[in-house]
Amino acid sequence: MAEYQTHDYDVLVIGAGGAGLRAAIEASAAGVSVGLVCKSLLGKAHTVMAEGGIAAALANVDDRDNWKVHFADTMRGGQYVNNWRMAELHAKEAPDRVRELERWGAMFDRTPDGRILQRNFGGHRYPRLAHVGDRTGLEMIRTLQDHGIHQGLDVHMECTVTRLLNDSGRIAGAFGYERDRGRFKVFRANAVVLATGGIGRAYKITSNSWEYTGDGHTLAYEAGAELIDMEFVQFHPTGMIWPPGVRGILVTEGVRGEGGVLKNSLGRRFMFDDIPENYRAQTADNEDEGWRYTQGDKSARRPPELLTRDHVSRCIVREIKEGRGSPHGGVFLDISWIKQRLPNAADHIKKKLPSMYHQFKQLADIDITQEPMEVGPTTHYIMGGVRVDGDTQMSSVPGLFAAGECAAGINGANRLGGNSLSDLLVFGKRAGEFAAAFAKRNARGSVDVRQVDEAARSAVEPFERGTHGEGPYQVQYALQEMMQDLVGIVRTEAEMMHALDGLEQLRERARSVGVGGHREYNPGWHAALDLQNLLLVSEAITRSALERRESRGGHFREDYPDKDTAFATFNIVARKQADGSMGISRAAIADMPAELKSVIAEMK
Repeated sequence: MAEYQTHDYDVLVIGAGGAGLRAAIEASAAGVSVGLVCKSLLGKAHTVMAEGGIAAALANVDDRDNWKVHFADTMRGGQYVNNWRMAELHAKEAPDRVRELERWGAMFDRTPDGRILQRNFGGHRYPRLAHVGDRTGLEMIRTLQDHGIHQGLDVHMECTVTRLLNDSGRIAGAFGYERDRGRFKVFRANAVVLATGGIGRAYKITSNSWEYTGDGHTLAYEAGAELIDMEFVQFHPTGMIWPPGVRGILVTEGVRGEGGVLKNSLGRRFMFDDIPENYRAQTADNEDEGWRYTQGDKSARRPPELLTRDHVSRCIVREIKEGRGSPHGGVFLDISWIKQRLPNAADHIKKKLPSMYHQFKQLADIDITQEPMEVGPTTHYIMGGVRVDGDTQMSSVPGLFAAGECAAGINGANRLGGNSLSDLLVFGKRAGEFAAAFAKRNARGSVDVRQVDEAARSAVEPFERGTHGEGPYQVQYALQEMMQDLVGIVRTEAEMMHALDGLEQLRERARSVGVGGHREYNPGWHAALDLQNLLLVSEAITRSALERRESRGGHFREDYPDKDTAFATFNIVARKQADGSMGISRAAIADMPAELKSVIAEMK
């Protein structure tokens, strides 16, 4: 393989967001050699867009909080199709991971007595999110990166992995290319950790950055691993609506945690109109109680704006469809109203939400301390991903691990805000720990040069087709439009069947996509390769959504609007068949231990 740059590692981590960095740090601490591959520049990972905070039951603001409450909240939010073992480990270990981050230099906001401050967030019973203003993800990445670079990591920036390499059914490494020069790279490794994030670029309106094209999902699927829960796509209720160039950019849930309210064009707080029965006992039924909750009154219940994201998104869509939306097709999110309650409201908002203040001021010329924001649902997160063991994070393919958004299990049908950042820390650590242990136990597999040559040949195919036909961007835009319209927030069988037909047509168009020029600095080439991943995850989402004939969490079927208890007993699995087609099956959810069942019963 003289024509390829070749690198040897015990553990290869693909993705340098929170999960990837934490996995690399842990694997390196175990004494193995670690390579870290990132699609963008180190420190530019999409984790920086997670603004509100890290969910962990530290009990610094409300001493009633503990791991049991966090576990019960997570399971309830996930509609009980979560991997309960992952939810348990997450709730128990998140506080230690946050304190560890603090020891490594993270500068959290503080309580008056110097402890880590925590804020309210949707779906959490108590104020649980450790935060740094509304820039928590940025602080996490900065801290992990600063700590990680001293661990002896070998970092490959602006490098995209296009295929995993195997040896007799186990992982042997990966094949990729440098995005700037186009040179091919072969990574030989005893174990591989996928930490590549999500799939948001499959949709027209998304908070996700350009990197989120389903790379890890596709790499695992093509290597023989199973994907689960792909029907559960989370639409964050509050993305920017105006101007069009910034549509979909995230507006943190922290705005609502600090007292922001949702109103329709009539000025009505419509969230009070629809409070789900299983949350009714925990939700305020009047504006005064909701305000007191955001200010730390332990006797008050949370406002309905802090219900789970799937529910809030559907309520917003209802207001828009029934003609009560804002001028540009959203609703109003108002934090400025707190000037009626606080004498120094403007300064308070700027202190608590500095990024949101500057974001709207610079991008929309709106002063959020004085006027409402226009917001609407934006594709934000996928609960589905690689099926992994709850303790070790290893997939069904020996030596292949996954953590973070590209792994599935902890969130079930819907993720609670803030759980993503603690998920990255808890399961990033576990993935790195067990990948290192696997690498120590197992000798490196043999890399077949034929696999590498085939990966290289496949990568350059778009150049062979030239520029006579359609370019990759036209196909990607058509895909995004179709997924937004037919497999979006509200779904029906007829529309999704139409989407499957559309996917086949788009796949045929993608086979003809060509690019010109050469491999150096060629974004069209990158888009052509990403397109294959987007088509695959879109098919997995659509086929899984068709199989789940009920409404649950982030998956809402207009033709099956209610939850069906029969669908609470299994996860939907997508796996590549021998003939290359996508097979959909059901996997029974393991029985929850009695002690965890009692925790949930106790916390209702």
